[in-house]
Amino acid sequence: MRAMVLEAIGGPLLAVERPLPLPRAGEIRIRIEACAVCRTDLHVIDGDLPQPKLPLIPGHEIVGIVEAVGGDVDAIRIGHRVGVPWLGHTCRTCSYCRSNAENLCDDPLFTGYTRDGGFATHAIADADYAFDLDLEADAVSVAPLLCAGLIGWRSLKRAGDGRKVGIYGFGAAAHIIAQVCIWQGRKVYAFTRPDDAAAKRFALELGVTWAGGSDEPAPDPLDAAIIFAPVGSLVPLALKAVRKAGRVVCAGIHMSDIPAMPYAVLWGERELVSVANLTRQDAREFFAVAKQAGVRTHTTVYPLENANTALADLRAGRVSGAAVLVP
Repeated sequence: MRAMVLEAIGGPLLAVERPLPLPRAGEIRIRIEACAVCRTDLHVIDGDLPQPKLPLIPGHEIVGIVEAVGGDVDAIRIGHRVGVPWLGHTCRTCSYCRSNAENLCDDPLFTGYTRDGGFATHAIADADYAFDLDLEADAVSVAPLLCAGLIGWRSLKRAGDGRKVGIYGFGAAAHIIAQVCIWQGRKVYAFTRPDDAAAKRFALELGVTWAGGSDEPAPDPLDAAIIFAPVGSLVPLALKAVRKAGRVVCAGIHMSDIPAMPYAVLWGERELVSVANLTRQDAREFFAVAKQAGVRTHTTVYPLENANTALADLRAGRVSGAAVLVP
């Protein structure tokens, strides 16, 4: 198999050849059709997230075909298309797993972080954490749903039922969940980098109510705001933008430090919450909603060997929608 491998934190990914892996009990081997590139991949590669498995194949938005199964896995799954997300395995015994909060598991494995991921031609996955997908769907279009879509959905659930939703950072997750919000009849207010005219145009083309720089005040008091950008200084701005009893959701796995802010920004029963990982129930809910809403992902395709270029483009803000690697 071919893979793009991280040998050292901060270094480039290296193209390597490896023997085809064999699935163990409870596992499947997937022939990868597409793997989207996520900002979390940057956090892993840059060392923002501690103690990744090294050497490591990054990537956690995998779409592919099951071509082999290990013990305890029904062979009927061979030939099925599946999707593999960030949460790749849980212990199933800790208090969180036993209380329907497997996203907070005390002993998890994360795809493309603590186990090898999808920047490759093949991957091994836990069979119970690989979701069956439509064989007729376009693999490239589906791949961003496996993280950008799922985290966006969990963040929207945490944001509540408010009708006016602000989104800070208009990238892969935002462009997906904005479509869901609009389908639900909500108004979306998109906050982009102040100098990013292309992102503003992209948001408006998707049908948002308003698009402007993150340094601009919201034109209306927001019921809730979701922060996808990993920028802590956006937190007090979002709190100022939401109404009394409004909620701000921090959706990223990593964020720069939140600056000191006056208590008055939080007062008025405003809430600040975070989202951590996802559950399999999130996936079951979201894939159904995405189909009903007619969500269309906007993608830029890169050959697998150009993974470093895709990561550089994502880091520089040159990707509109989602970047996707194709073996």
